[in-house]
Amino acid sequence: MYGREKRVLLREYLDHGWSKSALAQKLGISRRTIYHWIDSGQLDRDLDAEAVHYRCRPAVGRKIDPYRGIIDSRLDAFPRLSAVRLYQEILAAGYTGGYTQLKEYVRQVRPVSVEPLVRFETPPGEQAQVDFAHFRLPWGRRWALLVLLSYSRLLWLRFFRRQTMHTLFSGLEQAFACFGGVPWEILFDQMKAVILEDQRLQGGRLVENMEFLRFAHHWQFRPRACRAYRAKTKGKVERPIRYLRENFFYGRSFLNDADLDAQAQRWLDQVANVRVHATTGERPIDRFQEERAVLIPLAAKPYRSLVLPLSQDSPGALKLTPRFQVERRSLAVYSQLAGGRG
Repeated sequence: MYGREKRVLLREYLDHGWSKSALAQKLGISRRTIYHWIDSGQLDRDLDAEAVHYRCRPAVGRKIDPYRGIIDSRLDAFPRLSAVRLYQEILAAGYTGGYTQLKEYVRQVRPVSVEPLVRFETPPGEQAQVDFAHFRLPWGRRWALLVLLSYSRLLWLRFFRRQTMHTLFSGLEQAFACFGGVPWEILFDQMKAVILEDQRLQGGRLVENMEFLRFAHHWQFRPRACRAYRAKTKGKVERPIRYLRENFFYGRSFLNDADLDAQAQRWLDQVANVRVHATTGERPIDRFQEERAVLIPLAAKPYRSLVLPLSQDSPGALKLTPRFQVERRSLAVYSQLAGGRG
């Protein structure tokens, strides 16, 4: 039985002067059927009043289908894995499709809501933002120090055993060396290594750590502290902490500190600093080429504190050993010696 659609097309083509033989060949029906429809008046009645019946469209295979099991199992074990991270993993497993197809599938199995964020922008080289984030590993807690250049969004990070002033100084100097220069201003959280007391919300003043001010003067940058309980003023680095947790740390395994550092550096070089940033629309490593030229030149030598003792965890820590070895003898020996002289 021929459907309504073919009769509608037949009437349309006849009105445009098509021959019945040509229509029979084009529509795949016999000329006898065409004559029957015309003679019986089926083409003259109101076809729009007839119910429309559609066939179910056959399912079309997608490139994502063979990898749904991997995606589902990963989301079962780690529900907060991002679509970007899952895309990287199934690419390694042989997936040849696009990211959009994966993102749509992840949205179906795990709906997500994205809060719109509006951030202020700074000129190249003007500012960096710094913060610590702690992570628990099988062999103990480690602190990640993140330094983010606000213009390019280029990210530097290292993991440390402790969150101390020595760690902050050492990490910042390593970041400066990596950047090849120093930003004009660095924005910090309310960490004690930088801020001793903040009474600005009560109309008071900001009491800064004098040792940190000496460090800042040595490297020629201007320190700034975001106001207490207002983390959004430091949003550019708050978001990378979440990005670090979800895209790097979450769902990975590490053997030891050396493996943690090696994987973190690979992640920075191959993922974090070469992706197209959602806000800027450019890769951080590309924008950094413009920012590098306006950074403050590096100091001639590292900062050396006259107040803080040298940290034993620092690479340059010295082991204090006695310069002279004193031979210890019993009192009896000294008595014999004294008697011998007498």
